[in-house]
Amino acid sequence: MTEPRRHARRFAGIDIGTLTCRLLIADLTPGQPLQEVRSDRRILRLGEGVDRTRRLSPVAMNRVIHCLQEWRNVITACHVEAFSVVATSAVRDAENRDSFLKRVKREAGFDVDVISGEEEARRTLLGIRSGLPAGVTDILALDIGGGSTEFILDLQGQKSMIHSIDIGVVRLCERLLHHDPPTDEEVSLAREWITRETKSAVAGLGDYRRATFVGTAGTITSLAAMAQKLLTYEPARIHNYILKLDTVRELEYQLIRRTKAERIGLPGLEKNREEVIAAGAIIIRTIMETLSQEECLVSDLGLREGVLIELGMRESIS
Repeated sequence: MTEPRRHARRFAGIDIGTLTCRLLIADLTPGQPLQEVRSDRRILRLGEGVDRTRRLSPVAMNRVIHCLQEWRNVITACHVEAFSVVATSAVRDAENRDSFLKRVKREAGFDVDVISGEEEARRTLLGIRSGLPAGVTDILALDIGGGSTEFILDLQGQKSMIHSIDIGVVRLCERLLHHDPPTDEEVSLAREWITRETKSAVAGLGDYRRATFVGTAGTITSLAAMAQKLLTYEPARIHNYILKLDTVRELEYQLIRRTKAERIGLPGLEKNREEVIAAGAIIIRTIMETLSQEECLVSDLGLREGVLIELGMRESIS
């Protein structure tokens, strides 16, 4: 009997993050990798001030809603079958999140799913798993966001273990890194905080040392681009790149000694990430040292791919 032909179906996913909003439109065929149709990402800093005020600011909400209105038109033009929109740390933490969600529905036409740190990690794992190199099975994944960081231990034959901590690049800048560039004391306090939270996060994760250490999201992909001095972002050179701890240390040293203005134009550094990249470098270096990880396998796939894969599963793609 001839197996029925499997047709691709087109879906869209949006990740409303604390720092960055991401769009992915892709064709999904059962048993095949995602085929990207259109993608975009904007550093909109929805979470600015949320750590202090517990509220999303009107200006930040306006930036995001304007972007979502644009993306709604893109999604319509691409004739997608279904779409999914998720929001993470900033919206989770904001006391006025319901007001924001109502505005998004009214002004951009999207229903937004505010996901927990654990659900964020689960979908991020789906994205990472879809693009691992051959032979990589057991992984300890790290997702550094704007407001939180997720640790995900996924060992063959065992249930995934997830721990989310409330440290991200925006939160770290706003809570501790008040000077430009940060002072030695601020960096020291940041390291202490990250070390303490990292030890707590992995205490209940089990035998993470046997797993391959994998990193995803903007901080890690930006550092991979900077390590290679890429003039434009090249996903093929970022994805599955091996980022060495010594390289992270060198990049962190350069970044924390420059002002935000002096970081502009550094090869590989994404525009508008100048303010938070030093915080990101401090976070990844401290975590790698705390966990005795000498290298990090970089994944250019993460939450937005996981959002699409999850949507495909719900739409009966298997």
